[in-house]
Amino acid sequence: MNIVILDGHCANPGDLSWEPLREFGELTVYPRTSAKDVVSRIADADAVMTNKTVLNAAVLSQLPRLKYIGVLATGFNTVDIEAARKLGITVTNVPAYSTESVAQMVFAHILNITNRVGHYAAQNRAGRWSEGEDFCYADTPLTELAGKTLGVVGLGNIGIKVARIAMDFGMDVFAFTSKHLSDLPAGIQKTTMDGLLAASDILTLHCPLNDSTRNLINRDSIARMRPGAIIINTSRGPVVNEHDVAEALESGRLAAYGADVMSSEPPSADNPLLRQPNAYITPHIAWATREARTRLVRTAIDNLRAFAGGNPVNVVNL
Repeated sequence: MNIVILDGHCANPGDLSWEPLREFGELTVYPRTSAKDVVSRIADADAVMTNKTVLNAAVLSQLPRLKYIGVLATGFNTVDIEAARKLGITVTNVPAYSTESVAQMVFAHILNITNRVGHYAAQNRAGRWSEGEDFCYADTPLTELAGKTLGVVGLGNIGIKVARIAMDFGMDVFAFTSKHLSDLPAGIQKTTMDGLLAASDILTLHCPLNDSTRNLINRDSIARMRPGAIIINTSRGPVVNEHDVAEALESGRLAAYGADVMSSEPPSADNPLLRQPNAYITPHIAWATREARTRLVRTAIDNLRAFAGGNPVNVVNL
């Protein structure tokens, strides 16, 4: 089997090992691959692994040898699933490997916004506290989470984990979800999207990107939220209309926006959110703890092993 990894750097910048894949055949690992090089690099491949490198119908039609695509992520929108199915190419993903890490990042953003730890650390490195007259100082609002309402859009593994952490902080938790009320964990209250927008002090997004969620958060939905609300996005960048969010931050309609994802990645230098002091943007790293990446690589190898053995698992295009 000829195996090619198209963009291995982010998942494994050198601290993990792809070597177990060599038991299945010849292995070539590229740190990253531009669109113009995709076909030439995998023209002779039997199996390909990709994270963000796009494999659309036009590309797949030029790969007669290809029988397997392993997506190095949970989301698989970079692969044309229907085209792969028609061509007899098995596509797998890696579900639930980053639940703990992404939930942790959600609260890293929330706590940074409510407690401004980074701000005060920077101020004190510059001598602010040492020069003060009092034993403490506060030049930003400080917010206690207990008693506040967290709205969760999407109750998959990550959404449920975030909800449970919020309840441990003493927050009330509402959710917009397709799950039946009887299937919700204790303490989570189901509501409509309008109900969620109206109730939430903090809104956190954990939904997939599709036609119904693209631009879900926009000028109109923000207008239905509480003035001074906070939005956290660790799902997909295009779930949010970034221009509308920047406008709401500028006007004070939103207090803050914390995001680990952007509509294009890397974002363009003129993205309006990058100019907003109350927009806190991390570079799509919620999934990238060493622990989560270890699970990702291990599962990706296990997925290929199962496919090679004739019993594929985590298949997304049955």
